[in-house]
Amino acid sequence: MRKTQPITVTLPHDMLEMVKAKVTSGEYATESEVIRDGLRTLQARDAALEKWLHEEVVKSYDECAADKTLGVPAEQVMAHIRSQYHKRTSAE
Repeated sequence: MRKTQPITVTLPHDMLEMVKAKVTSGEYATESEVIRDGLRTLQARDAALEKWLHEEVVKSYDECAADKTLGVPAEQVMAHIRSQYHKRTSAE
């Protein structure tokens, strides 16, 4: 049983040239290897993002939810931004 399956992919000209250049330079043996490596990189990035979300963002959210003094209300942030904007525009 085959572990691969051929597909057709349409790429913009600049990406196609990049793939061909990688093969021409000898960095990869085939265009398929370039695409597979790119997909592996995408998988690694997605996994790193998921890990960060679960380990850091959820932790920070839980800490802020448990202690309301850690956060700043959105209205307060927007008021500060508007104040700074008005200071800059009125000084001109």
